[in-house]
Amino acid sequence: MVYITPILALTLTILTGMLLFSFLGVDPVEALRNFFIVPINNQYGATELLVKATPLILCAIGLSVGFRANVWNIGAEGQLTVGAIFGGALFVYFPETESVFMLPAMILLGAIGGALWAAIPAFLKTRFNANEILTSLMLVYVATLLLSLLVHGPFRDPDGYNFPESKIFTDSATMPILLEGTRLHFGSIIALLAVLTTWIMLAKTLIGFQVKVIGTAPKAGAYAGFSQKKIIWFSLLFGGAMAGLAGISEVSGPVGQLLPSISPGYGFTAIIVAFLGRLHPVGIIFAGLLMALTYLGGETAQINLGMPVAVTGVFQGMVLFYLLACDVFVNYRFQLNRFGKAA
Repeated sequence: MVYITPILALTLTILTGMLLFSFLGVDPVEALRNFFIVPINNQYGATELLVKATPLILCAIGLSVGFRANVWNIGAEGQLTVGAIFGGALFVYFPETESVFMLPAMILLGAIGGALWAAIPAFLKTRFNANEILTSLMLVYVATLLLSLLVHGPFRDPDGYNFPESKIFTDSATMPILLEGTRLHFGSIIALLAVLTTWIMLAKTLIGFQVKVIGTAPKAGAYAGFSQKKIIWFSLLFGGAMAGLAGISEVSGPVGQLLPSISPGYGFTAIIVAFLGRLHPVGIIFAGLLMALTYLGGETAQINLGMPVAVTGVFQGMVLFYLLACDVFVNYRFQLNRFGKAA
């Protein structure tokens, strides 16, 4: 049943979406066609789907490890932003460098930046038992303001007519294009490697076994000698590193520079991706593609049908709502107690 609920949630989302489109005076069949089919009916659209899915998959694969261990990292958006800052800073300070090591160094710094940002809630959780949901979430806004401060100040392009943006990245600092005439870049390969690595880690390594045991039976894990603090640190650092990779893949890929906003909320949408994919690496790939399609579909519906851009968020929210509701009704049974109240 655990794999049926995502399908049921998607079905309910589509049906509710048809009702929503009808209320807005739009033909629901035509709206769904523009939302789910038109964006990927050619090669460029199909590759754009992969471009959008790349940061979602990277963030979600990192979050899934923490969620399996009951470590609730909600701050992937901030870790993505700091990863972009760390990786992008290397080019900002060495813009004339044409070394082949520039891009690998930026990728490494992006992962380090995301991990360091995630280390803050890890420290607060293990040292003071602070709730990682709150600390990681609040750090998202700190990261966003930090990026804005930098691109308005020391990272701003002196030849950019006073716009808040860094210099445009040169070829040495840009993800290689995989398919000529599209924006599909090497970051998609990194995402697939991250999925494969995580799958192997969870299935074949001791640390992966510890993550699953601590998440499902913490007392049994403690009895076996597994350190819960170690798993908290590992889960948050791993999730932060993956989000940092997502950040640098964006600024070195389709964005091409540091801007005040480099993500439309990939870090938050990745939470839906992780749960829709049932926290499984393969499931996350398909869920990431689906959520990426909602971004493309929202843009297409806005252009072709005059729909508000908020339709993307509405669809994503409905998916999460129905997924959680279906999980509740599948996993729990409601019955009336002797006072006539649901229990």
